Amino acid sequence: MSKKQWYEELFENYGQKYDQEGFTQGTLGECDFLEQELQFNKSLRILDVGCGTGRHAIELAKRGYSVTGIDLSESLLTKARQKAEDNQVQVDFLRQDARHLTFKQEFEATIMLCEGGFPLMETDEMNFAILQNVTTALKSPGKFIFTTLNGLFPLFHSIEEFLANPAEGNATYRDNTFDLMTFREQSITEVEDDLGQKKVLEVNERYYVPSEITWLLKSLGYRSIEIFAAKLGAFSRQDRLTTQNFEMLVIAEK
Repeated sequence: MSKKQWYEELFENYGQKYDQEGFTQGTLGECDFLEQELQFNKSLRILDVGCGTGRHAIELAKRGYSVTGIDLSESLLTKARQKAEDNQVQVDFLRQDARHLTFKQEFEATIMLCEGGFPLMETDEMNFAILQNVTTALKSPGKFIFTTLNGLFPLFHSIEEFLANPAEGNATYRDNTFDLMTFREQSITEVEDDLGQKKVLEVNERYYVPSEITWLLKSLGYRSIEIFAAKLGAFSRQDRLTTQNFEMLVIAEK
């Protein structure tokens, strides 16, 4: 059996801790933005890729949207299903790998927020496969809204210092290296899961510059690609992406 990747290990028994992370606290504001982008059209079917504990999927379902959430982690999906039940909403939560989705032109909109799979994969080809699969799952016309790591940030700032901010959550990071040839950041990350077990993970993430994202999406046939700064809980088309932003917000239409 092949060795588990760091993102698989991280999210085992992590549903409780995940919902306490600083970066998961912006759900309501982010869903306000998503509703505006979808023009409050409740007839749309939405796919949430890398849905985690279902925070966006459940909030959108509470607002009357039809949502399917997929994730690789059974632990996070279990928490998501429980939360949906507690909130008395219906969301289809399915265990699927975003590199091998089974959907074909079934959704009018796809969201992939807070690095929902992309750009966590170990190769550029795997990351691209996620974009391909999302595109196949989307109807035409369709809208794809996602956030990803901004490659302009580590050129001007220390990722290690940024991640040391207590607001960034439970994990501690050390031995960060950023490779200018691959735009990959590697670090040793220490986390404690819901069972109190400490894990030491070798994290490897890919940062993308805006022109790369534009090119990748153009190659997949998107006719409109817009990129903005992704501010926690306050996504806005008014926020221009700069070197100060850790994440970017991408809005693409096919």
